[in-house]
Amino acid sequence: MSTGGRLVDLVQDRLDGFLDARSPILAAIADDTAPMESISRDFLRFGKRFRARFCYWGWQAVQAADDWGVPFDDEGSHDLPAVIGASAALELFHAAALVHDDLIDASDTRRGAPAAHRAFEGLHRDREFVGDAARFGRSAAVLLGDLLLVWSDELFAESIDTLRDRENARAARGEYNRMRTDVTAGQYLDIVAEAKWPHVPGALEVDHALNVITYKSAKYSIEAPLAIGASLGGASLAQMAALREFGLPLGVAFQLRDDLLGVFGDSDVTGKPAGDDLVEGKRTVLIALARRALPASARRTLDELLGDPDLTDEQVLTLQETIRASGAIDATESLIAENVERALDAIADAPLTSDARDALAGLADSISVRTA
Repeated sequence: MSTGGRLVDLVQDRLDGFLDARSPILAAIADDTAPMESISRDFLRFGKRFRARFCYWGWQAVQAADDWGVPFDDEGSHDLPAVIGASAALELFHAAALVHDDLIDASDTRRGAPAAHRAFEGLHRDREFVGDAARFGRSAAVLLGDLLLVWSDELFAESIDTLRDRENARAARGEYNRMRTDVTAGQYLDIVAEAKWPHVPGALEVDHALNVITYKSAKYSIEAPLAIGASLGGASLAQMAALREFGLPLGVAFQLRDDLLGVFGDSDVTGKPAGDDLVEGKRTVLIALARRALPASARRTLDELLGDPDLTDEQVLTLQETIRASGAIDATESLIAENVERALDAIADAPLTSDARDALAGLADSISVRTA
C-alpha cells in the first residue's frame, strides 16, 4: 500500500476509535443524542484527507536523516501516533468547518448527500416533531459543528501530550490555535464580502477576494497543517519558512480551483448542484476577474442574477457563459499555475527530506488539477 493510502487508513482508524470512545458519553446523556454521532461519522467517513496528508508530510519533511534523502522509518517512530492523532484532529476541525459553512451558505448537499442541517431537518420530519423543521435543522447543525470543534481540540490535545519533546508540543499547539482564529476570521470576511461588494472599488475587488480565500481556506487547508506537522517534528526556522512559502501559494491555488469547480464543476463528481456558487452569490476571485473584464451591461446582468436563490437552470447557464466570455476562466487558470509554480520553487532546494519534497510536489499536482 502507498504511503498516502496507509496514512488515510491510519487517520480513519484514529477517527473511528475517537468516536467510539465518545459514543457512550453521548448515549449516557440521552438516546436523542444518537443522530449527533451518526451524522458526525457520515461527515468523517469520506474526503481526500488533504489536511492530514500535509500535516504528515510537514512532519516527515523535517525528520533527521543521514542525508536529505532517507527519512527515518515511519513505523519505528515513537512520535508517529501523535502525528496521526494531530492529522485526525485536523480532519475533525475540517468537518466542523463544513457543517458551519454549509449552514452559512444555505447549501443543501455535501458530497452528494444532505448537508448536516438538511439531515437534521429530515430527522425532524421523519419523527413528526413539532415546530419548524428548517429551524430545528439549522439549530442542530450549529451545535453539531460546535461539538466537532470541541472534539477536534480534545483529540489534538490527547495527541500532542504523547510527544517526547514538550517544546515541539507547545509549538504545534500555537500553530493550531492560530489556524482556528485565521479560518474563523476568514469565514467572517467571506460573508462581509457578499454584503459589502457594491462599496468595494472595482480596482480592489480581486485583492479583497484573494484576502478572503487566504484566511478562509489557503492557510487552514495547507499552510497550517504543514506548519503543525513541522512543529511536531521540531522544524528549524529555515525548514518552517520553506514549508510556509510552499503552503500559502498552494493553498491559494487550491481555493481558486475550488472556485472554478463551484461554478463549472460536474455535479456528479463534485456532489454539489451545478453552479452552486452562483446561487449562493459567492464573491470569488473568479467573479472579481469577470466583473473587471465585462462591459457595464453584462456586469449589471451578472450582479442582478448572482446570489438569487431561485435561479433557473437557464439563468445558471447564462451566468456561466457570461463568465466564460469575460476570459475569467483563463485568468484564474493562470493564477493557479503561477501559485503552484511559486510553491514548487519554494521547496526545490529547501533543507527538507527528498521523500517529502517529492510527496509535496505530487500533492501540489493533485490539488491543482482535481475535479472535485
